Amino acid sequence: MCAITLAELAAGPHLATSSSEGARRQARLQQVEAAFEPLPFDATVARSYGQIVAAVAETGRSHRRRVADLLIAATAHANGLALYTRNPDDFAGLSDLVHVVGI
Repeated sequence: MCAITLAELAAGPHLATSSSEGARRQARLQQVEAAFEPLPFDATVARSYGQIVAAVAETGRSHRRRVADLLIAATAHANGLALYTRNPDDFAGLSDLVHVVGI
């Protein structure tokens, strides 16, 4: 798990539309925090991000609305890891850089 994913999960409880949903999201966040040490966003990931954005631009897709997803992809790329996601279509065009695994 990368720090960007943790940031997305941390926003979840604050964006919930009900207190019960907020509590559910908070519990999930705490489980994830206890189970994983997040990979940092560092200079190596920043350089990978440039490659990821270029690959997306080559497909004619915009990178602007997908910054968090592309930062996650850059973290996977920089660390030589596969990217596991429930939304593999969000990472179209990156197969030369990142192995995306739909779950």
